[in-house]
Amino acid sequence: MENFTNDTIDTKQLPRFEAVEMTKLHRFYWKALLINTLIVMIIVGIALGFASYNIEEWVEYQMEISVGYVVFTALLLLFLRLGFKKKAYAFREHDVIYRRGVIATNTIVIPYNRVQHVSLHEGFVSRIFGLAEVEIFTAGGASSDIGIPGIAKSEAENIKQLLMGKIQKTL
Repeated sequence: MENFTNDTIDTKQLPRFEAVEMTKLHRFYWKALLINTLIVMIIVGIALGFASYNIEEWVEYQMEISVGYVVFTALLLLFLRLGFKKKAYAFREHDVIYRRGVIATNTIVIPYNRVQHVSLHEGFVSRIFGLAEVEIFTAGGASSDIGIPGIAKSEAENIKQLLMGKIQKTL
């Protein structure tokens, strides 16, 4: 214990992840996101329409329900678009960075030596556009720590191979 040191680290000298050039999601991902959302909103709209005509207490509020539904859908699409524009990712020599968020921006940095496994996920609509999601898992949870959607499938497969290679090097 006589050689113990606990020097202060100058945080201004640390590398800045904010300066990293981030890759935006594929432009077709917006179309896939829009189609998925519209499918859900059509189903919800049909259910609301059915309920507003068949539930006596709701009949007198049909106009308010309709206006509220349209306003909610418009706000949802606005926030989805803003969120789509904010999402970006980068792979550096030692870690992966993923940024997302509309009101509050979240940036997740995961070093490769913490990655346990990687998977690819293709939704039905995303598959039509040739897109996939790269899911990166670390120890301690059943769900992925980072899910990067909207990547061209061939690029997503390359990213998976890169990450699998990094995992093998750390073992």
